[in-house]
Amino acid sequence: MQPIRRSTASSQQVSRLSVLCRARLWERRVVILAASAVFFVLEAGAVGAGLAQEASTGNTPTTSAAKSAADDSKPPTISANVRVVNILATVRDKHGKILPRLAVSDFTLEEDSKPVTIKYFARETDLPLTLGLLVDTSMSQRNSLEQERSASKTFLEQVLREKDVAFLIHFDREVELLQDLTSSREKLESALESLHVPSAYERDDSGPGSQGSSRDDSQRQGRQRGYHRADTALYDGIYLASDELMSKQQGRKAVIILSDGVDRGSKESLEGAIEAAQRSDTVVYSVLFRGEEPLRDRGGFGGMGGGMGGPMGGGGRRRGGGGRNPQEERPADGKKILERISKETGGRMFEVSKKEPIDQIYSSIQEELRNQYNLGFSPAKADGTGYHKLLLKTMQKDDTVQARDGFYLNPD
Repeated sequence: MQPIRRSTASSQQVSRLSVLCRARLWERRVVILAASAVFFVLEAGAVGAGLAQEASTGNTPTTSAAKSAADDSKPPTISANVRVVNILATVRDKHGKILPRLAVSDFTLEEDSKPVTIKYFARETDLPLTLGLLVDTSMSQRNSLEQERSASKTFLEQVLREKDVAFLIHFDREVELLQDLTSSREKLESALESLHVPSAYERDDSGPGSQGSSRDDSQRQGRQRGYHRADTALYDGIYLASDELMSKQQGRKAVIILSDGVDRGSKESLEGAIEAAQRSDTVVYSVLFRGEEPLRDRGGFGGMGGGMGGPMGGGGRRRGGGGRNPQEERPADGKKILERISKETGGRMFEVSKKEPIDQIYSSIQEELRNQYNLGFSPAKADGTGYHKLLLKTMQKDDTVQARDGFYLNPD
């Protein structure tokens, strides 16, 4: 039996192998050292360039100071547990021309008559916009509805961009959401086409013999809810648009009201409607159409149908409403009502006339929406719930600042 053969290397082979391994190890060290040298050169070059740039400006800050300066150039970050109030503002000079290029140093801000620091400032032209149209379809507006519809279509085509959304609400004896939030112009135009003023009288055929009637669903719905011939639920419309739609949205928010400003039959009060808009950070623009005096009630049931999720759905903090007599508290001047709503929310009131038609008014609103300032600050008392007054001004006394005059802090 022959012995098992084992592979053995001679001393010469071992020596050659050792030399080869050492040579490869040295090559690797050379490569590592070369890479380190290249990295060092690049790093030194970058530092040298930075120092050269600082020297050219006459600044030679320390490392910590340079880091601080770099941090200052970044947009301010807001901690999640810090309350921040945002204000949208438009500024005009003494000639009424919009000033679009002001700096934060041009503004002063007071909360409850005490100065506060503006921590965030930007000229908002690209921030997404949520827009709501509230159209009065009561009898007093029957002669204005067609021009409102036509001008609104053109306005939406011009102002809405891909990241913007809009909705459409109409109000008369009830409030109804005709089109929910959408970026589709086709859906919004279709909703505008569906606007109509209800007839002055609607027979209640719900008694015996009414089965099998050929009336459509909207007429049957009207009979079930009752028909108050003089109702115009303006305040309810503002409240529901703000509380149920706008409060859930971020970014810029604006509502445009087309109405004569006269409210009849709302369960919400004027103060409650304004509060809802302020809590949701919604700017309200009002377009006044001088309407016709509607027919008085002749035995209608009254009541508001609550076309958006039930009668006054959504909860929240309310004032007034619930059983008050609308004839006793009917505003005497719709123009003053619309002026107040717009002023306290940071918008403007326009009146349609031959000198200022609806198309021109929409152009003015569009210009403002594209030239707004967004200012942010932290309230002096983070736990100071309730209403707080605001006063935003510029250093130029002749400038007019259009911004809301207060805000609400909700409890945690």
